[in-house]
Amino acid sequence: MNSKLKIALFWLLSCTWGIIMTLIGAIAALALIITKHKPKIFHGLVYFEVGYNWGGVNLGAFFIVSNGQPLQTKQHEAGHGLQNIMLGIFMPIIGIMSATRYWYREWKINHGKGSELRPYDAAWYEGWATKLGKKYFA
Repeated sequence: MNSKLKIALFWLLSCTWGIIMTLIGAIAALALIITKHKPKIFHGLVYFEVGYNWGGVNLGAFFIVSNGQPLQTKQHEAGHGLQNIMLGIFMPIIGIMSATRYWYREWKINHGKGSELRPYDAAWYEGWATKLGKKYFA
């Protein structure tokens, strides 16, 4: 399957089965465009770079990362985009779990308890997003 067809299929699934997260992402993208952030494209997903030193967040067919994030972070967030088209209306549950876990980890690190944490990809949904991202967005 050629890349244009894959991208079209990704967007079709994102705007149907994965509409909840993609709609949230479209609203976030509109707000970012209004505030003069420039959209970029990563393998068909629309993304924005905002702020510094905080990682990223996926919102369906859109994602936001902090400025200067490496390829691995973009792949990981795009991997969550693939999870969205697979899990569809259930993806907000994964999104809430992922965001909660991220900010809990940040709190632990900022309070000197980072050594107690398991690797980031130890959570199945994070490891899965990383594997998907590396496989399909190399």
